[in-house]
Amino acid sequence: MSRCIFFLCCILSPILGIAQQITCSPADKQAVENKLIAIDGLLEKDFGKTIVAIGKTFMDTPYVAKTLEIGETETLVINLQGLDCTTYVENVLAFGLMLKKQKTGFHDFTETLENIRYKDGKLDGYASRLHYFSEWIANNEKKVLLRDITSEIGGKEITKPINFMSTHRDLYPFLSDDKNFEKVKASENYLNHQPICILPQDEIEANEHLIQTGDIIALTTSINGLDVTHTGIATREKDGRIHLLHASTGSMKVEISEKPLAEYLKKIKKNTGIMVARPTK
Repeated sequence: MSRCIFFLCCILSPILGIAQQITCSPADKQAVENKLIAIDGLLEKDFGKTIVAIGKTFMDTPYVAKTLEIGETETLVINLQGLDCTTYVENVLAFGLMLKKQKTGFHDFTETLENIRYKDGKLDGYASRLHYFSEWIANNEKKVLLRDITSEIGGKEITKPINFMSTHRDLYPFLSDDKNFEKVKASENYLNHQPICILPQDEIEANEHLIQTGDIIALTTSINGLDVTHTGIATREKDGRIHLLHASTGSMKVEISEKPLAEYLKKIKKNTGIMVARPTK
């Protein structure tokens, strides 16, 4: 199905307005409205349980890579019919925040998603998207949407050059534009002056009791130039263990990992550990 562009304006004063450019098919707009109805009543005092309850409403949604890499310019892409690991987490968090704030409109959703997805909450071209997930966590902590708790559960600071995008320019169509390329390099340079806190893979099981249902889990990696390869949501299941609720590249759908998180990670080549962020209560 082809996608159409909606231009929504939020009027800030009788004179000044800011346009929000959105890429969204009629089916996806309807999917947002249907989801807002479906999650009504899922809000709990424990916001982490709310996040997981919303996340489970996406079960079996197809995994689709690069859903945001469309068009010739950066727009706010709304797509609930196919999700990658990051857009899955973003959409679940957006719906959770909507529920907590008792907002029910499509425009409210687009504003919430933009706030989560982009640097300081504002879409300002391709480079404003939070491409590296360690920066996604840090910037959303700055917005008081979540808290990086990795150090609190036994994490250790590491330094690592982050430059995967600029050193693999051919993998990112938007980086053929020199301005985008230079801005992404500037973001990488900033990240290279910030330590990353990770909970090492061999220490996850011993600290698993400190991870709560609804925490956002980011899988760190030894791949050169990259911080995180995958992300999902922690869920404590009937076995009493933390599992990963995520858009899986293995099954190509949203699912809960069959094995607990600590065991699941052992089969992932070059995984070094996790970062953990807790949505604000």
